[in-house]
Amino acid sequence: MAGYLTTDQKKITAKNFIEMKQRGEKISMLTAYDFTTAGILDRAGVDCILIGDSASNVMAGNDDTLPITVDQMIYHARSVARAVKRAMVLCDMPFGSYQASKEEGVRNACRMMKESGANGLKLEGGIEIIDTVKAIIAAGIPVCGHLGLTPQSVNKFGGYGIRAKEEAEAQKLISDAKALDVAGCFAITLEKVPAKLAAEVTAAVSCATIGIGAGPGCDGQVLVYADALGMTQGFQPKFLRRFANVAEVMTDGVGDYVRAVKDGSFPNEQESY
Repeated sequence: MAGYLTTDQKKITAKNFIEMKQRGEKISMLTAYDFTTAGILDRAGVDCILIGDSASNVMAGNDDTLPITVDQMIYHARSVARAVKRAMVLCDMPFGSYQASKEEGVRNACRMMKESGANGLKLEGGIEIIDTVKAIIAAGIPVCGHLGLTPQSVNKFGGYGIRAKEEAEAQKLISDAKALDVAGCFAITLEKVPAKLAAEVTAAVSCATIGIGAGPGCDGQVLVYADALGMTQGFQPKFLRRFANVAEVMTDGVGDYVRAVKDGSFPNEQESY
């Protein structure tokens, strides 16, 4: 069976991310939002499971990540954490939970850690939220930054296009990454930025970089599991590779079930008490 050795159950922590970067070992990360999926991903050997605020889209069908709440993120993260033995469990802080003030950010961060069982939190933004990041880390909570395309700012950006193509924005991204690194972040997600810039950032910081649409030069990669496994339809950005076609398998299975019920072949005598 593919995946890590079953005897290797050592829990991956924020400290391991930096150690993996130092020894040149790539970091694998996928999203999950429920107990059953998280258990599969963990047993398959993924290094980190992200409870992304993408649950707003994938699980609830919203157009963007903005509607999801702290309570909902805690629910999803708690479900994931119960299933995971090896992977680091990382949870997004949702829109509105840390932007108003440093104090509110720390208060929500502490609550999310206490009630979810997550091992760390991810926040979108750079210099603008650096005091909040420092305060959350000072509270003993591992923090992963997020730069480039930050979906919580979709209305500001006017869409989900590639970020930091122009020199001024690229330089700000580098400055933001360095500030997050100095503040003590164990990792920074780089979303939809030029591969050359992502590689430059990766070389400039001591923390790990996790790319999504940011090229092979990052220390690791993250995808939404439903996209990577072919469950979502009609979404095909350039950076997405489908590693399975789960939608087809499920559709065929459900079709077989419906036919078996309709023709009376399920349940049969062996499947009845």
